[in-house]
Amino acid sequence: MIPENYDEKVDWLFNQFPVFQKVGSSAYKPTLDNTLALIQFFNVPIDKMKFVHVAGTNGKGTTCSIIASALTAAGKRVGLFTSPHIKDFRERIRVNGEKIGANQVVDSIDRIQNTDFDFSPSFFEMTWVMALAHFHKEKCDVVVVETGLGGRLDATNVILPELSVITNIGLDHVAILGDTRAKIAGEKAGIIKKNVPVLIGESDDEIKPVFIEAANRNRSPIFFLPEQNDEHTFETNKRLAFKAIDFLLKGDSRLDSIKKTALKDLYKNTGLYGRNQLYSAEPLVILDAAHNVMGVQRFIQDVQKKYTNKNVRVLYGASNDKDLAEIFKLFPEEWEYYFTEFNSQRSMKIDDFKSVNKINEKKVSFFSDAKKAFAMAQELNNKQDMLIVFGSFFLLEEII
Repeated sequence: MIPENYDEKVDWLFNQFPVFQKVGSSAYKPTLDNTLALIQFFNVPIDKMKFVHVAGTNGKGTTCSIIASALTAAGKRVGLFTSPHIKDFRERIRVNGEKIGANQVVDSIDRIQNTDFDFSPSFFEMTWVMALAHFHKEKCDVVVVETGLGGRLDATNVILPELSVITNIGLDHVAILGDTRAKIAGEKAGIIKKNVPVLIGESDDEIKPVFIEAANRNRSPIFFLPEQNDEHTFETNKRLAFKAIDFLLKGDSRLDSIKKTALKDLYKNTGLYGRNQLYSAEPLVILDAAHNVMGVQRFIQDVQKKYTNKNVRVLYGASNDKDLAEIFKLFPEEWEYYFTEFNSQRSMKIDDFKSVNKINEKKVSFFSDAKKAFAMAQELNNKQDMLIVFGSFFLLEEII
């Protein structure tokens, strides 16, 4: 049962502390001191807990979810920490697919409100430590953790994991993490810990040496996932997650069965959605959280490979820190586009879309209301058409 004051308390948490999801890079706290102080405040013995730590530019949430689902299928009690949420704050904190209780969220926020801290933690730091307290209380066998931003100074980087995983490296959050892939790789490699194995999903000549150097410095065994061309993004994430499971459940004779069950029960075990998600079969509507250049490129490639006989209509909304010029270069000219604002102070505005003259104007419409744009795009769909919706978690939140 949801307490009457749940929404009020969560709103306070959002408003009281900086939230990257709402205000962008100004919410980023480049230190672990606040997190360590909060862990001490909540009395969470993180040194007695087991973790899997996942960083990377794209695919973190999917990879974490598949790992967590497989561990659940293996009979483990599994905590899962991911971000951002789409509809409900509690999506970020789950145990075997079950969201943290609303009463526990309210109780945790009450403790915060009744404490006079001598520092100003961020929303993410507070949420992360709330999650740790929940996972400890629930006696989780293992906790699968998605980094928030970067790795080296991310609030989650206070843990000592059983395994570190880095999905891939692209140019995103360059103002914070660096303006080259090598610099960003260095920040992500910050999750590599002494003597802890690390698994790398994608690498190339620019970033591979960065990972090798970090692993050697920490005496950490390092493994690179073999590259496979013309592979859908979900398949790449799945292969990486399953390689992690091979390590975590080494010697378990049920591995094949566990992996099949992990995929079959993925939503039940993790609540994962908004990743190449089939929203509707007739009319055909696909939702995805692709939001940076690498993610958008891969999502578009997946659509082009899988739906070769469809006329594609796009509903796109972006946060105002995204590189529209680079993203628009990826948009096929033959597709039809609905560019929309959404209900957030970080939303890209109509004038911003119009300022990037990269799309055939005959195939572009602009909207200030995402729900109206979605409804209109759906109405026009017939059997030869499909609608894809992507660009921001905020956009998905408004239409799901």
